[in-house]
Amino acid sequence: QLQASGGGLVQAGGSLRLSCAPSGRTFNNYHMSWFRQAPGKEREFVAAISWSDSTTFYAPSAKGRFTISRGNAKNTVYLQMNSLKPEDTAVYYCVVDRNTIPTMPDGVDYWGKGTLVTVSS
Repeated sequence: QLQASGGGLVQAGGSLRLSCAPSGRTFNNYHMSWFRQAPGKEREFVAAISWSDSTTFYAPSAKGRFTISRGNAKNTVYLQMNSLKPEDTAVYYCVVDRNTIPTMPDGVDYWGKGTLVTVSS
């Protein structure tokens, strides 16, 4: 129901823009977030945006380099990633939740299918 796209291979210092859109239903009243999981590591929070007023939240590793935003219909979420580093290499997932801004990986309503981001040094 949620599909992330926009991943790929990029050199360190480069940029990518990830998108996440639903299929088969809408998520207009849901808070939306991005998580990532690097090989051999736990899933970690990257960025979130609230449904009500589009307040944004960032992990320290993302702050200043990544920007989360929603589409005009609020049904799509984007993650603009600049100044990418090799340690940003991971599968990136979009996550939605109706009641809580998702900053922890457990207990959220929906996980999307991920997109792989690989940053070469």
